[in-house]
Amino acid sequence: MNGIEPINLQEGIRSRLVQGVNGLTMHILEAGYSDPSRPCVLLLHGFPELAYSWRGVMKGLAEQGYHVVAPDQRGYGRTSNSTTEYGSDLRPFYRLNLVRDALALVYAIGRKSVCAVVGHDFGSPVAAYCALVRPDVFRSVALMSAPFDGPPPISETDEVDMAAGLAGLSPPKKHYQHYNCTPDANAEMLEPETGLSGFLRTYFHVKSADWASNKPFVLNGWTPDELARMPSYYIMGMDDSMPEAIRHHAPTRSEIDACRWLTQNDLEVYVEEFGRTGFQGGLNWYRCSFLPDHQNELRLFAGRTIDVPSCFIGGANDWGVYQSPGALERMQRSACTDMRLVELVDGAGHWVQQEKTCEVVQLLITFLKG
Repeated sequence: MNGIEPINLQEGIRSRLVQGVNGLTMHILEAGYSDPSRPCVLLLHGFPELAYSWRGVMKGLAEQGYHVVAPDQRGYGRTSNSTTEYGSDLRPFYRLNLVRDALALVYAIGRKSVCAVVGHDFGSPVAAYCALVRPDVFRSVALMSAPFDGPPPISETDEVDMAAGLAGLSPPKKHYQHYNCTPDANAEMLEPETGLSGFLRTYFHVKSADWASNKPFVLNGWTPDELARMPSYYIMGMDDSMPEAIRHHAPTRSEIDACRWLTQNDLEVYVEEFGRTGFQGGLNWYRCSFLPDHQNELRLFAGRTIDVPSCFIGGANDWGVYQSPGALERMQRSACTDMRLVELVDGAGHWVQQEKTCEVVQLLITFLKG
């Protein structure tokens, strides 16, 4: 594949390139593709992940009769023709353009609609806007790990200067999303003292249920003091890089050997891909979140709700469910009008679809089959 080594995939999953996807050549993994009459499910990954993150879910859904498609999203993996440098134009990474990517992919594989779009982590808000903007194409939506509480309101409100508030704590702190917007974040994660493999192993470990200190709880509000109660991979030391913020929580040799959901071979896929591309493509998604122009674009949908069938799946040990205080409740109360299932999976952290694949597949089947 253009001189890149093929990914070692399970039997029944194939890798291919799809041309002409909103200006991209999009790399996808695909399962259950032999029968074009099968209902189609589109899976959207988050950061720092890939289409490969859905490997177990793909196989499970295909065995239940679905055609399953998972792309490397814009700026990630083997998807190409996207400029990802720090100084490049960020408009291609705006949320609605990521929806265009998903829509164009649906059409490029010969479909007019999919029975469900499923998004994890940063893929969750993309999936949410897919269902919000084009319910005729994305007929249902499953959100994972990141609750969606609706588009920003039409009238701009006085927002808390969280960066200043966290910086004023003793000791001073910073939010990981602010860190991800800095020009040094890519290099610091790509070339840490522990090496890329060591960083990724620790990052996946510390946000999973394997790290015993992940015992999340509901925060009382969007204030610096409350946010500072979260672990260091969310609220970091002011002078820390992400590798420095998590290095003291690196897994032991026995913990690595006991990890069945992320084998050394699995980890090497991420190391190989991010070692080749860097992280800046994914980091550009975070940078858009703080741009007034991007927020104004989303305000076009102020007050609009997700009205197709929806569900939410998270890990019981995942701080991501609670990092935006009140979002989980607003999602159920107002943002989604046909929420059919909300489930926090025991024994799973942030990487729920990898940590507890069988449970996630069963929940998705329950949701999809109604």
